[in-house]
Amino acid sequence: MMNFLRRRLSDSSFIANLPNGYMTDLQRPEPQQPPPPPSASSAPASASPAAERRQPPQSAPPQQQQPPPQQQQSTGSSFFSSLSNAVKQTAASAGLVDPASAVSSAAGRKFKLLLVIDEPHTDWAKAFRGKKVHGEYDIKVEQAEFSEINLIAHADGNYAVDIQVFRNGTKVVRSFRPDFVLVRQHSFSMAENEDFRNLIIGMQYAGIPSVNSLESIYNFCDKPWVFAQLVSVYKTLGPEKFPLIEQTFYPNHKEMLTMPTFPVVVKIGHAHSGMGKIKVDNHYDFQDIASVVALTQTYATTEPFIDSKYDIRIQKIGSNYKAYMRTSISGNWKTNTGSAMLEQIAMSDKYKLWVDTCSEIFGGLDICAVKAVHGKDGKDYIFEVMDCAMPLIGEHQTEDRQHITDLVVSKMNQMLSKTPIPSPQRPTATQQPQSGSLKEPEPNKIPPQRPPPQGGPVQPQGMQSQSQEPLQPQRMYPPGQSAKPSTSQPQRPPGPTTQQPRPQAQGPSSTRLSKEAEPQPQPQPAQQPAPQQKPQSHPQLNKSQSLTNAFSFTESSFFRSSVNEDEAKAETIRNLRKSFASLFSD
Repeated sequence: MMNFLRRRLSDSSFIANLPNGYMTDLQRPEPQQPPPPPSASSAPASASPAAERRQPPQSAPPQQQQPPPQQQQSTGSSFFSSLSNAVKQTAASAGLVDPASAVSSAAGRKFKLLLVIDEPHTDWAKAFRGKKVHGEYDIKVEQAEFSEINLIAHADGNYAVDIQVFRNGTKVVRSFRPDFVLVRQHSFSMAENEDFRNLIIGMQYAGIPSVNSLESIYNFCDKPWVFAQLVSVYKTLGPEKFPLIEQTFYPNHKEMLTMPTFPVVVKIGHAHSGMGKIKVDNHYDFQDIASVVALTQTYATTEPFIDSKYDIRIQKIGSNYKAYMRTSISGNWKTNTGSAMLEQIAMSDKYKLWVDTCSEIFGGLDICAVKAVHGKDGKDYIFEVMDCAMPLIGEHQTEDRQHITDLVVSKMNQMLSKTPIPSPQRPTATQQPQSGSLKEPEPNKIPPQRPPPQGGPVQPQGMQSQSQEPLQPQRMYPPGQSAKPSTSQPQRPPGPTTQQPRPQAQGPSSTRLSKEAEPQPQPQPAQQPAPQQKPQSHPQLNKSQSLTNAFSFTESSFFRSSVNEDEAKAETIRNLRKSFASLFSD
C-alpha cells in the first residue's frame, strides 16, 4: 500500500493537479536520509572487546533495508497529515467545526482581526500598528476591496471570510474570521460589477460589528432612500435651519413628461463621482433623457439646477468636525470634475447642526459628510449626505485617517468583549434524541418467543417476566373448528410426532386440559403471563406439547381489549384447548 502511495504521489501530474494550498508539504522534495552510523561498518574491523557484543552477521541485511521503510513512513505520514489538513480546511469553510473549539481558539489568540474594505492605495495596517484592544490585544489588519472578498455565514454564528488579492504580482488567498470590519468603499453602484450588497447581507448575517453599522451601509445603497430621510429632517427643522433642495422622484420613465422650469439636473439610478448626472436645458432634451431612463429600467430624480459660487462639504469623524469649500476653476458645472480649488473653512453652528442631524439617521452614523451648494443668490442648498465610504480630501487626510483609526479602536473596545461569547451550538446527531428512543419497545418489534411447553416445569415468576415479555398469544379458532396448520404455518417437527404412541381415550384427557387451560385473573389484560402448569408425564400432554410447538404464535388484538371481554377470551381459550385435544382422538 505504501509503495503504491509513494509511486502515486511521486507522479508529477498528480502533484500539479492539486488545488492551491492542499498538500503543499508533498510538493517539497524529500529530505535526504542520514548516512548509517559508522559503528555498523567499523565494528567488523575492530579488535576491541566490544566485538563480542556486536550483532551476528545475520542481522546486518535487515539493518541495511531499514531506510526504505523510513522513507515510506515519512511519505505516508506527510500524506496523511496533508489529508487531515485538507479535511480541516474543508470543514472550516463548510462550518462543520465545533463552535466550542472555535471559541477556545479565538480566546487563545492575543490579537483581534480587523478587516478593512478599501482600495490598496491606503495602507491601513500602518495606521493601526501599535494599537491595542482592551490594552492587551493587538490589532491585525486584513485589507481588501469588495471585489476581492467572499464569505460564508451560518445562523449559529460561525462564519469565514475569504480574500484573493494580488500582492507584488503574486496571488494571495487567505481565509479568516474578522472580529471587526471597517468599510471605506461603496458597497453598491449601478455601474458594471459594482454591486456588493450580498456581502453586506452576509456580514450582517454573521453578526460582525462594523463602522459604520451594516444596517446604515445597506440603507445607503439607494440615494433616493437616503434623501427620504433628509426630507423627514427637513420637515422637523424647517427650511431655515435645514435648507434641503427640491427634488422629484420618478420610479420609472413613464411619468417623465415635462418639468415646470428648466434647466434641471437629472440623476439616473444610484451612482457616485458624478456618474449618471445630466444637465437638461429644455423640454426636448428632457424627453430624450426619459427615453434613456426607459432603457436603464431604473428610477430617476430631478433637481433644479443651482448656479453656484462654490460647494460646501461638512464632515464628521467621531467627534471631529471639518468644513471645506470647493470652487471650480475649469468652469464645469460639476465641481468635482475638472480643476477646482479646495480650502478649509470655519465650522459654524449652522454647519454643525446639519451634520449632527444627518448623523442620527439610520440608527447613527459614526462617519458621515453633508454636501451642499452655495448659489449666487446667496442661499445654501443641501442635496446629499455621504456615509463612511466618503473620500478624504484636503491637506489633512493623514489626520483624518488617524481620527478614523481612533474611532475604530474605540468601537472595538466597546463592542468586543475580552472573553468571546460562545455562539449557540448547532444540534448534532449525538445531541438529538433518536426517534423512538424515549418510547417503550413495541411488542411486535421484539422477536417472538414461545410460551412454556405444556406439561413442562414451572418457571419462577421473575424468569417468566424476562423470557415471556411480551407474551405471544396463541392462534384462536372458532369453536368446533379443528386447529389444523395452514400452508403458511411452519411444519411440525417430525421427530416427536412419529415416536410417541397415539392416545386411546379422549374424555379424561380433554377434561383435564380444559381445567389447566383456564386463565388466571390478571390485573393488566394487555400483558397476561402464560398460565402456570403443573408438571405432567401423561403421554397425551407430550403430544399436546409437540402440537403446540408445531404452530407459530403471533400477537392478536384480543389481548389489547378491555376488561369486559375477559370472560369471552377465557371461553375462547377453553374452546381452543378442546379443539387441540380433539386432534388426539382422530
